[in-house]
Amino acid sequence: MKSLELFVERIILSSRWILVAFYLGLVAALAVYAVSFAYKFWKVAQNVFAYDEADMILAMLGLIDAALVASLIVMVMISGYENFVSRFDEEGDSDVSFLGKLDAGSLKIKVASSIVAISSIHLLQVFLNVNQYETSKLIMLTSIHLAFVVSALFLGVLERIMTSLKDKSKEADKGL
Repeated sequence: MKSLELFVERIILSSRWILVAFYLGLVAALAVYAVSFAYKFWKVAQNVFAYDEADMILAMLGLIDAALVASLIVMVMISGYENFVSRFDEEGDSDVSFLGKLDAGSLKIKVASSIVAISSIHLLQVFLNVNQYETSKLIMLTSIHLAFVVSALFLGVLERIMTSLKDKSKEADKGL
């Protein structure tokens, strides 16, 4: 019976490698998104002298939004792989030294913060074109943004509580 249990545990543990397909898919999505970003940038560059100030601000906000989304994809890929599949080899490679600092809790907070930032940019774009939207749509978009903000705040509070509990648990273990 013990050998069956060990076999099942090995299968479950090995199944984490299936996640690699998702992370490779995110790499491909990031490449596609980079092409989209290059196209947006090219359109802005072509119209740099034609855009008025409001149009240029909107174009820049679109580029910033794209950079935030791309950063979010990279953050999820790297920390997800590091936390759930395998550690990156750090031998002689200082490029990956920051990876151990993103655990699942801090990743959730960073993702939530990125979503709030992306939502803020979209909301700012809407408010720069406020005359094109109905009041009910503005209220709805603002409410959605506020829901993202409140969710991010709650995640931060929960992470702080969990960190505090872990610290207290470690102190209690040392005291024994």
